[in-house]
Amino acid sequence: MRLPIILLSASIVFTLTLQNVYASFIDHPVHSDKWTNKYDRHFKKYSKRYFGPLFDWHWFKAQAIAESALAHDAESHVGARGLMQIMPATFDEINKKNPHFSKLEVPKWNIAAGIYYDRTLYRKFKKTAAQDKLYMTFASYNAGYGRILNASKRTGSKEKNWDEIRPFLPKETRGYVNRIRKLMGDH
Repeated sequence: MRLPIILLSASIVFTLTLQNVYASFIDHPVHSDKWTNKYDRHFKKYSKRYFGPLFDWHWFKAQAIAESALAHDAESHVGARGLMQIMPATFDEINKKNPHFSKLEVPKWNIAAGIYYDRTLYRKFKKTAAQDKLYMTFASYNAGYGRILNASKRTGSKEKNWDEIRPFLPKETRGYVNRIRKLMGDH
């Protein structure tokens, strides 16, 4: 049942669905049947394409849960849209290299663009263990690569380590990565 609920906060109006409110307060694991499997084929396909066949595609589903609670029509107050909450300008940049990603609003292309963007961020972390690279990729997706780079510089370490960088990141970003990890049972 999807009923609109309107919440007023600091003169900003947020319209949420009952499903999204429920999902945001009770985090069921990504593997739970509480989350739709409607988009799983897209998460599988684009995870395999951009991260390889052995990569666990559930990480990206968990990211989409953290971003939009798997609501294909989600839109943030700053204009990020879709399952993966991609800004239109970011989608335009991604689309220049992937012109077949036809529309930001189409779940298949939103997921493809989000995972492609994750891959571009993931590749930027050269001297980092794979699991730390993944956490820093999600942090970059949330806060921007520049913020993660600045936090990394503050550690003074050449090897990039999530546990060292985390204290230098915004609380929202730490919570975002922790939520994805919790959804995956990795926390």
